[in-house]
Amino acid sequence: MSYVDEVYDRVVKQNPGEGEFHQAVKEVLDSLRIVIEANEEKFRKAALLERLVEPERIISFRVPWVDDNGQVRVNKGFRVQFNSAIGPYKGGLRLHPSVNQGILKFLGFEQTFKNSLTGLPIGGGKGGSDFDPKGKSDREVMAFCQSFMTELSKYIGADQDVPAGDIGVGAREIGFLYGQYKRMTGLYEGVLTGKGLTYGGSLVRTQATGYGLIYILDEMLRHNGKELEGKSVVISGSGNVAIYASEKAIQLGAKVVALSDSNGYIYDKNGIRLEVIKEIKEVRRGRIKEYADEVASAVYTEGKGIWTIPCDIALPCATQNELNLEDAKALKANGCFAVAEGANMPSTREATDFFLENGMLFMPGKAANAGGVATSALEMSQNSLRLSWTFEEVDKKLHDIMVGIYEKTAKAAKRYGVKGNYVAGANIAGFEKVVEAMMAQGIV
Repeated sequence: MSYVDEVYDRVVKQNPGEGEFHQAVKEVLDSLRIVIEANEEKFRKAALLERLVEPERIISFRVPWVDDNGQVRVNKGFRVQFNSAIGPYKGGLRLHPSVNQGILKFLGFEQTFKNSLTGLPIGGGKGGSDFDPKGKSDREVMAFCQSFMTELSKYIGADQDVPAGDIGVGAREIGFLYGQYKRMTGLYEGVLTGKGLTYGGSLVRTQATGYGLIYILDEMLRHNGKELEGKSVVISGSGNVAIYASEKAIQLGAKVVALSDSNGYIYDKNGIRLEVIKEIKEVRRGRIKEYADEVASAVYTEGKGIWTIPCDIALPCATQNELNLEDAKALKANGCFAVAEGANMPSTREATDFFLENGMLFMPGKAANAGGVATSALEMSQNSLRLSWTFEEVDKKLHDIMVGIYEKTAKAAKRYGVKGNYVAGANIAGFEKVVEAMMAQGIV
């Protein structure tokens, strides 16, 4: 049995019931076979892969808080500190009922490679809780965040672990978390990113993942003789990533025709009116179906099916494994030629394989959605320097980082004889930097 297969079997055996983590490890290790087999003796002797797939630390804790009726509630809190070979742990906090240790391990593992690709000195981590902020009052969210940070504050710091937002964690939650961190530690430091602009936040952070997705998409298209201008785009989700991917795509001349949320999706043949979406999702915190009530050319459909809409480009920006093999086939049949992932592992392994086997341009999430963490790292830099850069300065740095990620990904794929396979390219480029740092630092 090969070293890759031995390690994967070990992961499945030692982490039962953690399907997303198994999927992420298998996808990465399979695409790294050519690199690993060329260095198998060295890597095996150093147990390199065994160390790579095992988090350095997992913190699990209870989060008691009191609701508006005076009832004490208890949630589970986690922080997975996966790999610090190239810098302090960096990765978001997710508040959603689906959160469990396995999902956070998958996200932390992916984050390690994604952060490596940015070229910035940040390691991989992820955390969160099964708490659901939807339907909760501001006071309840504050009570939860304060209790969560009371425990988490023992394990994080500006040079140790710097969490950010993720699903369910926006400006409100970051503010409450940061306030409690200061209260617990007495430190005013860049321990969280995604902060408000009045207390150390960075311009472009809200737009970063969506903008970065379009920057790398545009680069991929141009290097393959295509362009974004005039193309029809379908985007799943309607949170920050989807909204600002839409904004930048529209600015570059594309026509975004569909968006979704967990209930259903809207299709607007005339192109999505982003000002209406922003009012619904960012101001009213409403549902996507309200768009169809306000825009006559729009049609709302309950449930799944957004990938059946004909388009040139598809951007899955909602959640993991939202796009399956049947969806991939429908996209191809309806003329889609490019897919770039705005979420973490939103395409199943079968869908990813289909895209690659059928000659579609496909940019995986660990490369395509790295704009958010890249700008978080720029926020860390500004906090350390006690500076604030302009929107244009940060946006330019973000654009350059995403172009750099494309170049590293494309070159790594070409170097190992899989030109155009950006999945393998991203994994190889991210892997090489992390592994070099791990080998240099000894057995730790």
